[in-house]
Amino acid sequence: MFDIGFSEMMVIAVVALIVIGPERLPKVARAAGHLFGRMQRYVNDVKSDISREMALDDLRKLQATMQETANSIEQSVNQEMQSAETEMNKIGSDAKAALDEAEKPATEPATPADQPAPTDGGKPA
Repeated sequence: MFDIGFSEMMVIAVVALIVIGPERLPKVARAAGHLFGRMQRYVNDVKSDISREMALDDLRKLQATMQETANSIEQSVNQEMQSAETEMNKIGSDAKAALDEAEKPATEPATPADQPAPTDGGKPA
């Protein structure tokens, strides 16, 4: 974190010993250690919170992407189903029309060409 060498640490220790005094130096060092530990825990908590938020944001983006993909696939399937249904309805109506055409001559009266000649005693009319 800080680029402090051994010689710099010795200078800080000597100055602290002179300024604070030998009686209070252990208490001050202990308090500084506790404060430094709290600071490190706080920094680690903030880092983990940020990491969790980033992971959660990535998951939300992934969820949105997957939802869009699912919606796209659903729309595609629905379009294909409608297309197939339309095609099947067309085939059904064509088949019904063909069946109606096939039944039509059987139910209509016969045409004059299909009727037998009248028998009026063999006289031509």
